[in-house]
Amino acid sequence: MPTISVFYGLVIQMFFREHAPPHFHVKYGDYKAMVDIQLLEVIEGKLPRRALNLVLDWAELHQAELMKDWALCQAMQNPEPIAPLE
Repeated sequence: MPTISVFYGLVIQMFFREHAPPHFHVKYGDYKAMVDIQLLEVIEGKLPRRALNLVLDWAELHQAELMKDWALCQAMQNPEPIAPLE
């Protein structure tokens, strides 16, 4: 599973040929979640509130890039790195 960004202990990843809807995976310590790219909401798992807010802020800023990476992963191509939240 390619890692596309890392910031504040959050690891953002995507699987190849993953099921719809377009989403990404987040790991934060022992927490894991899947976030819908279009709706910007957690569709599976759980994150602490502060971590979730950081992830959603980042995803909103990079929504178009996330959709591009989703398309690349669906085509079995490596996604492009996305700038971390600063």
